[in-house]
Amino acid sequence: MNAALQEKNVYEDFEPRQDILFFKVGTHGLISFHGRNYNIKKRMSADERNRLIDDSATFFRVSSDCYVNVRNISVMGEQHLLFDDTSKRLPCSQRKQQMIRQLLDR
Repeated sequence: MNAALQEKNVYEDFEPRQDILFFKVGTHGLISFHGRNYNIKKRMSADERNRLIDDSATFFRVSSDCYVNVRNISVMGEQHLLFDDTSKRLPCSQRKQQMIRQLLDR
């Protein structure tokens, strides 16, 4: 089979816990997911959104509307987080970074 056909299409086979770096919660159930080289906006029900937000083993709240996938953080800089092999970065306080470190040490 052609290798291109075997590659995962993140727009069709989207799994937030595995595929994203972080997500931002918008109004009216709209969630903006940010991956390595894509952004996907998806409307979710309140139950779906709450299941993501409540997954504290995977996602950590760094601001009022932004949650990071702690498994994909590669560097915690002075006031930011960097993800895996990307140039994407998010602002993050030292206090939040310490909380993430404690979460990862469990």
